[in-house]
Amino acid sequence: MSKGEVLARPDGLPDWFEPLLTRVDQCRTEDFTTLRKPSGTGGRSSAVLVLLGEDEPGRPDLLILQRAATMRNHAGQPAFPGGATDPDDAHAPATALREAEEEVGLDPSSAEVLALLPDLWIPVSGFVVSPVLAWWRKPHPVHPLQPAEVAHVARLPISELADPANRIRVRHPSGWIGPAFQVRGLLVWGFTAGVIAALLDMAGWSLPWEPGRLVELPDATAPVPAARGGAPDEVVP
Repeated sequence: MSKGEVLARPDGLPDWFEPLLTRVDQCRTEDFTTLRKPSGTGGRSSAVLVLLGEDEPGRPDLLILQRAATMRNHAGQPAFPGGATDPDDAHAPATALREAEEEVGLDPSSAEVLALLPDLWIPVSGFVVSPVLAWWRKPHPVHPLQPAEVAHVARLPISELADPANRIRVRHPSGWIGPAFQVRGLLVWGFTAGVIAALLDMAGWSLPWEPGRLVELPDATAPVPAARGGAPDEVVP
């Protein structure tokens, strides 16, 4: 499996997946981040599931979970389902689908993996994250299966993520500034927001917006090194 490569274009795929899949087939790490993994650094393998479905024909949405407020890492932070690779995982899609099943009860057979996005280096935690783009062919109810880790699950409409009124920037206590989204009571920022912003651009879903709104993140959101097996969602400049 090559990174930044479309693996499948299954029958019945909604028309709105284009031009995203064509663009993904040509994407590079630089489309998502300026960071490069230092040579000689292995990194900790992990994967997240970027799962696109639709609540009704022609209305794509994205599955997002919110970490529990009591977690030591990423408390209250929205993220893609995902986590560290297990020794028994055959590849990144296996990790992403397993984590989604464990965290929110996703039926792996309801989703079809379409593409592997480029690996992204997270220096704060030492994770190398493989975002796995998938189509939720047969959406079904999902909910937190591990309340100590997942507080909430939401399907965020792409139209609301692309709405200029919902797009802001956030400033981390470290001084880092990055894209964010305020949608349905969730503040999506960091790694997750960066991937979403890049995919909106690739798909042609982005709308012109004024990046003047800047929200200060409280000190409580400052990341600490992820525990073994923890989620890889960290600050990405």
